[in-house]
Amino acid sequence: MKATTSFRRAAVAWAAGGEGGASAAEAARARAADAGVRRVVLVEGDSDLVALEALAERRGRSLDAEGVSILPLGGAMSIGRFLALCGPAGLDVPVAGLCDAGEAHHFRRVLERTGSGPQHTRADLERLGFFVCDADLEDELIRSLRAEAVVDILGEQGDLRSFRTFQKQPAQRERGLPQQLRRFVGTRSGRKALYARAFVEHLDLDRVPRPLDGLLAHV
Repeated sequence: MKATTSFRRAAVAWAAGGEGGASAAEAARARAADAGVRRVVLVEGDSDLVALEALAERRGRSLDAEGVSILPLGGAMSIGRFLALCGPAGLDVPVAGLCDAGEAHHFRRVLERTGSGPQHTRADLERLGFFVCDADLEDELIRSLRAEAVVDILGEQGDLRSFRTFQKQPAQRERGLPQQLRRFVGTRSGRKALYARAFVEHLDLDRVPRPLDGLLAHV
């Protein structure tokens, strides 16, 4: 197991708390030292992690070698616990992050509560290294690739027939193609992460979604 993967698992256990909190904290600190963690990026889920790693690879960067570790929160409501984990009483490393538009208000409130000052706008969040997807990562990537190209990618992945069936569902008939694609990508466990990588691998590097571009530049 890679040192960064081991650290990620230990950090998630630490953030979860519970009876083993002290030993989980000790383990996470040890794994962070083994992995050379110097900065942490907090994201909502695995698809965000996959997209950032894939984009870094396409730009010739190794986040592991740079000491940048991406931690999926398992949901935006966990942001407070992970900020505490990375703060002065924890790992004491700089933190950046990525969230969906619907969760930006929660990120903003927690950052303000932890001493970052008022965060009234997205520009305020970005100065701290926190970037907002509009509406979410899949929406950003589909708009950057354009919907017709995304349909071609579904075909390459063997999902085109499933998608055509999905389009015929009553709930989908009135939605436009981009909305149908976004919904389809989230219909099966693991599909978001699969397509996060596939979409990034097909991106024109001059059309990278602004939140991904800005976050990688920040770290």
